[in-house]
Amino acid sequence: MSTSSKSPSLADIEIIARDAFADLPRHFRDLCEGLIFHVEDFPSEEILATMNAESEFDLLGLFQGVGLPFRSSDDIAPMPNMIWLYRRPILDYWAENDETLGHIVTHVLVHEIGHHFGLSDDDMEAIEASVA
Repeated sequence: MSTSSKSPSLADIEIIARDAFADLPRHFRDLCEGLIFHVEDFPSEEILATMNAESEFDLLGLFQGVGLPFRSSDDIAPMPNMIWLYRRPILDYWAENDETLGHIVTHVLVHEIGHHFGLSDDDMEAIEASVA
């Protein structure tokens, strides 16, 4: 990440996310084989409506895809698993809380993947604690 006083860029957030994902336990990473990171400033209007968000700052991230445990041999070329990270809401949260940006991005990754696969909050807390 750049050492200037500018806010982290889309590319900076993607690098932080890739590094954070690489530090997660292997069994957790294996749930979403071939995960692609996509960083945007804000979620689309369609996503906001689908998620019933009141503000474009309500969503920090989103998981889209079908993880390895849920794939079927009948699937025809499934779409890749994707994590969408929303830079501006993440930076807004970072500015208002006493946490590192890396910790926030890790939290978003774990929770987006974890919710998709039905993990409990306790499971997700244990995963986060394992990389802290």
